[in-house]
Amino acid sequence: MRAITHPSLLPRSPPAPVRLYVADLPGVDQLLPYLRRLDETRTYSNFGPLETDLRRGLGRLLDPACPPEVALASSGSDALALALRALDLPPGARVLLPALTFPATAWAVQAAGLTPVLADVDADAWVLTPEIAEAHLDGVAAVLPVATFGLALDAAAWDDFTDRTGLPVVFDAAAALIRQPMPRRCVAVFSLHATKPLGVGEGGLVAAHDPDLIDMVRRLSNFGFDGVRVTRASGNAKLSEYHAAVGLAQLARAPQIRAALDRAREAYGRHLPAHLTPPGEMSGLVVAVPAAAEAAAGLAAVGVETRQWFQPDLTGHPAYQAMARAGDLPNTAGLRGRILGLPFHGHLTEDDIIRVCAQLQAMLALRAAVPEVQRV
Repeated sequence: MRAITHPSLLPRSPPAPVRLYVADLPGVDQLLPYLRRLDETRTYSNFGPLETDLRRGLGRLLDPACPPEVALASSGSDALALALRALDLPPGARVLLPALTFPATAWAVQAAGLTPVLADVDADAWVLTPEIAEAHLDGVAAVLPVATFGLALDAAAWDDFTDRTGLPVVFDAAAALIRQPMPRRCVAVFSLHATKPLGVGEGGLVAAHDPDLIDMVRRLSNFGFDGVRVTRASGNAKLSEYHAAVGLAQLARAPQIRAALDRAREAYGRHLPAHLTPPGEMSGLVVAVPAAAEAAAGLAAVGVETRQWFQPDLTGHPAYQAMARAGDLPNTAGLRGRILGLPFHGHLTEDDIIRVCAQLQAMLALRAAVPEVQRV
């Protein structure tokens, strides 16, 4: 489809591009104290002292008043699969998850030896809710809601869901580490990928107020060893001490990382048209527009990077099209072709954000003025 770009939107001399994402990781000087600890201990993996400190620090970050138990893993995807395996569900058990998610969510279910069942999301919030889940519980052994684009899930509502149904719930909160309230009954899984709010490069964590479950996750991340014996066959998904060093440096920077993201979010709130305001405070900035592909192409023409996150949804990926579905997915279908991720990171200036919002508004106004026959 041809992008709609009015000549007036094309700059005379191309300005610097506005990048979709720029990672905010610690610099060399901030890392040095932790790398020196590595030199002192000569421990580089296998639950070393830096990994221990990072687990405890992340627990306090998640809930200062009542820190959960935390297990670390080599990636967010591995952390999710390990959390599902730790539930000890029967092989092939059905797990309900939203169709609007990143493919790794479904992969983790399959990697745990379970069966994904795709459900719809709420039309306004874009997440799988307890109300939607309760309408599709026949034969379901667990539920896996996703904090879509880092939008925090309702921890209290999902805890109540578990109390009512007895079903375990695991949050795929990959992008919501600094925004997701810690549930009381449910398990929460987060990513430490470089693109996430508190990135270390690669990594993930599982958090829960269930010491036995977290102990099982840790064992499964280390080949399944229980002491000197393997009680459940597994592989190696541990977080290295090098990644833990980055994580500890990031924990020290957490307040400034969050403040920078909050400034960017507030600036978008001032300059983004009200009808494009996203459904809640996400870790990124994602909007729904009439034709996201056209908007993405037009913004690219003026140096603004975008991404059509979670597009296609899982039903559009050949690897996942045959998955079972919990009824029709009208709200998921209604978002197809409309989701657009805008530049969002702590390095954006307010001028960058004004430029993105002005270009997007102008393009949408132009699109509305151009007859449909001229857009194809």
